[in-house]
Amino acid sequence: MPAYNAAPWIAESIQSALRQTWPNKEIIVVDDGSKDQTLSVAQKFASKSVTVVSQANQGAAAARNKAFSVCHGEYIQWLDADDLLAPDKIEQQLRMLDRCRSRRTLISGAWGHFYFRTSKAKFSPSPLWCDLSPVEWLIRKMGQNCHMQTANWLVSRELTEAAGPWDTRLQGDDDGEYFCRVQLQSDGIIFVPEAKVFYRRTDSSRLSLTGSSKKKQDALFLALQMQMQHLRSVEDSSQTRAACVRYLQKYMFDFSPERPDIIHAMEELAVGLGGQLYPPRSSWKYVWIEALFGWKASKQAQTCLPACKSTLLQRWDEAMFYLESRSKS
Repeated sequence: MPAYNAAPWIAESIQSALRQTWPNKEIIVVDDGSKDQTLSVAQKFASKSVTVVSQANQGAAAARNKAFSVCHGEYIQWLDADDLLAPDKIEQQLRMLDRCRSRRTLISGAWGHFYFRTSKAKFSPSPLWCDLSPVEWLIRKMGQNCHMQTANWLVSRELTEAAGPWDTRLQGDDDGEYFCRVQLQSDGIIFVPEAKVFYRRTDSSRLSLTGSSKKKQDALFLALQMQMQHLRSVEDSSQTRAACVRYLQKYMFDFSPERPDIIHAMEELAVGLGGQLYPPRSSWKYVWIEALFGWKASKQAQTCLPACKSTLLQRWDEAMFYLESRSKS
């Protein structure tokens, strides 16, 4: 568990790990130079089964690498410091692994968004929620704009070592690049619908948002290129190239109009793949903004208005969470 400024959430996340019905477990928390009370909260759980490590701020990838370097388990469960595991998540996946004799089999599961109340989590199946070969999994992810949450995976130590460490250069989509390598080292992906993860929606400061940060935009573009290279190193077919073009098209939104240099590079990549990219378009709700004020204003609206809506829903769910907690006590 990498942790940075996660004081409001980390206790609940550690508890969800401790409550796993699988009895043999060790929990490694790496505080990545937090400026709040994250470290002190985590240290309250320090015990024979919970190890808390502190390091200067180096980023989530470096914290995960540190955690792996001190763990001993034969299977690795990554968990961000604001997310939660269902109590039987790991047990459900390990039961499935009992039927598979290969340590190179990769296990995924279901995930749902929530704010405070896990009872309100929304689990929305995607084309990735099934058993797939590694190449087909990546084609679906890139070509159909799908996502699998980091904590869904259960990875053997053998597979983890074969894939190599997390890339510390990446500040955005580092999990996408990392699990791309893991998947391509595996002999297949098995989906376990009963193995559930609760993915907490937080404010706009979350790591996955690049915003206007040039450094994060550069890192995100690097992550995209690496994932396409990983896939094409295994299968360079018309199908994989088409998926890569669609993947680039999806991220046009993130870089336009602020980074014309990256846009130009993406367009050249698409041509090399036998495709073509088009300027990002506003969704139907925001077409009128683009018509009146231009793409930049439309993009700001498409970014800010959903964030405002999410913040209001978060505050409402927080209030209901505390009201329900008080009524139960």
